[in-house]
Amino acid sequence: MSIVLRGGLAGGFLLSCRRDSSAVITRRRISCIGATTGRNVAVEQRATWLPGLEPPPYLDGKLPGDYGFDPLGLGEDPKSLKWYVQAELVHSRFAMLGVAGILFTDLLRTTGISNLPVWYEAGAVKFDFASTKTLIFVQFLLMGFAETKRYMDFVSPGSQAIEGSFFGLEAALEGLEPGYPGGPLLNPLGLAKDIRNADQWKLKEIKNGRLAMMAMLGFFVQASVTHTGPIDNLVEHLSNPWHKTIIQTLFSSAS
Repeated sequence: MSIVLRGGLAGGFLLSCRRDSSAVITRRRISCIGATTGRNVAVEQRATWLPGLEPPPYLDGKLPGDYGFDPLGLGEDPKSLKWYVQAELVHSRFAMLGVAGILFTDLLRTTGISNLPVWYEAGAVKFDFASTKTLIFVQFLLMGFAETKRYMDFVSPGSQAIEGSFFGLEAALEGLEPGYPGGPLLNPLGLAKDIRNADQWKLKEIKNGRLAMMAMLGFFVQASVTHTGPIDNLVEHLSNPWHKTIIQTLFSSAS
């Protein structure tokens, strides 16, 4: 059997094509059709986190946002890989909420709209309606319940959608698949009701989540070095962009 690669001269180059023994071609996907049919063949190079790098065989490109990045080989075990996928998804969502919350409250603080503490001091604020111990206990209780339900659904997909398993609210949550609850509460716009064909939505979420995790890391470093909020740092940089940069800030803090 032979194939014609699109882009060749006067009808293309004829190359021999043999059936690949692996179920998935990790580096590129090639559609082979006999040259006698006169059809062209599309060759698509798979995107990887480092161009030209051969991804590990267990990262075959089927997962959302899979660019073959696993330098420590954490996903070699299929069971561990499934858990790491869920862990990354949850951390991404927490990071996106954290970044949005930090920027919004810091904007209110710096503009004088509200007398809010800087984000890394917010945990020390005392509230009149409840003590700190009470708030921590309630948080552990609610988060523990939600995380237990999530873990049970991970271990046994669909088990948490059984009638009567969530105080009669199963229809309101309408779990789509592990890691992707739906329903009017968690998917009010109905953007990904057909979750198995929502590859683009999954990809956008994980990309934004990874960016948010990097942003949170930047917030931690920034707070440790400058002892101010991100909006304050941005305003200071814009006031003198050539001399108020991350390089000068790091060097001045180290001296």
